[in-house]
Amino acid sequence: MNELFNIKDYVVVITGGTGILGRTIAKYLANNGAQVVILGRKEEVGKEIVDDIVKDGGKAEFMKTDVMDYAAVQKNCDDIIAKYGRIDTLLNAAGGNMAGATITPDQTFFDLKVEEFQKVLNLNLTGTVIPTQVFLKPMVKQGKGSIINFSSMAAFRPMTRVCGYAAAKAGISNFTAFMATECAKKFGEGIRVNAIAPGFFITEQNRALLTNPDGSYTQRGNDVVRQTPFGRMGDPEELCGTIHYLMSDAAKFVTGTVAVVDGGFNTFAM
Repeated sequence: MNELFNIKDYVVVITGGTGILGRTIAKYLANNGAQVVILGRKEEVGKEIVDDIVKDGGKAEFMKTDVMDYAAVQKNCDDIIAKYGRIDTLLNAAGGNMAGATITPDQTFFDLKVEEFQKVLNLNLTGTVIPTQVFLKPMVKQGKGSIINFSSMAAFRPMTRVCGYAAAKAGISNFTAFMATECAKKFGEGIRVNAIAPGFFITEQNRALLTNPDGSYTQRGNDVVRQTPFGRMGDPEELCGTIHYLMSDAAKFVTGTVAVVDGGFNTFAM
């Protein structure tokens, strides 16, 4: 039996796990034998996701957290270690955007709200740094672990509108490369840090930006599809295989990379 992709009994922590992408990934990993711990702010939604996973025979639980609160994340980590004894993978999926950190077509850069720009930087970038710092500690003790951050197409290309979000995601790609070297040099090759850069997927955060109430695409949605060689948006399930690979021993010589899952969006030039 080929064990390269075996993630059975892996203890996987997912921050921001109550969103559409997070819940899809959580269910996939649980269906493949992992013990999933979903961290998020929406307790009711988190418990609903757990019930759905458990109903299908998977193993999951929800813990309320705030990725900007070091003490809260540390308490989550302590509880997970007390219960399961280890943490094999951290998925840093928490993030989001705010209206004031964007610049709409009828605005200019002078309309950017700096305080909301800072909040978006904090949520996406610092909200990745804090869980990484906390959950890396048990991985170092174990001598093995995988951290997977969430970057974005906006990290590669200076997209219109999403000023704060793009800056934060570019920071995450850079932070991923930094941490890959930091961990390998100081803690050994058992600790790997990579990122995934999804293309365009319809989520609760971007639904109103990309689709109309009747489900048709907005102008921006059509622009995205036109820029994507596959000619469509992605399905959340299409992220799961890449994440499975990055967290498994199949990727044991892979660190510091940003894996693009975008239907060709980032390669299209005309």
